[in-house]
Amino acid sequence: MPIRAVLWDIDDTIFDYANADRVGMRRHLEREGLPEAYASVDVALDAWKALSVRHWTRMIAGETDFRGQRRDRVREFLSRDLEDAEAEAWFGRHAAHYEAAWALFPDVLPVLDLLAHDYRHGILSNANTDHQHHKLTALGVRDRFESMVCAVELGISKPEAGAFHAACETLALEPCEVAYVGNEPDVDAAGAVAAGLTGIWLDRRGRGGRPDLVTITGLDQLPGLLAGDTRFGAPDTFG
Repeated sequence: MPIRAVLWDIDDTIFDYANADRVGMRRHLEREGLPEAYASVDVALDAWKALSVRHWTRMIAGETDFRGQRRDRVREFLSRDLEDAEAEAWFGRHAAHYEAAWALFPDVLPVLDLLAHDYRHGILSNANTDHQHHKLTALGVRDRFESMVCAVELGISKPEAGAFHAACETLALEPCEVAYVGNEPDVDAAGAVAAGLTGIWLDRRGRGGRPDLVTITGLDQLPGLLAGDTRFGAPDTFG
């Protein structure tokens, strides 16, 4: 069957999360001051990134909830035993700077425009529905996607096949009719392939090293890939 729809990851795929997070936290620390545990702002930013990954993974595993992982990140980052309200207030001040730095990657809108008439579009994210809905709305693209499935509410996450299948079901399509685009080779592209979708790894940083995956280095390559309609041929077509 031909590809009839594209499912999208959000963070670091269409939304430049890494830059927004780093810029937002840098501005936040300029206001709040650098915690004593860190020798420099760059060291603090690296620590915040590592804590974000670890506590997000805990949330996906069901060890905490969305707000809980935020509070835990703040307490560990500051090395302080804060009350919930204090931790949430600190994170809220950070979030204001983070959201001010939100931006789509430059190639997103042109590609969505090119694909709008030929493919349906949906979201599958390992995140929280309210947060991702707010993010896509603020970025002006929520109406580009007819469906959105998020792991926190679904109860299972990528790369589990059930997460991909649930997203396909919202479109009333079989997995073989759907392509999935994401920035993580295993969680996104390989997970999609294992679930019966056509997985596409968006390797924006040119990491390479995955000849087993269909790979693009920018979204400008996606329309031609989909239009070929040959199940994309060799996995390393685009390097």
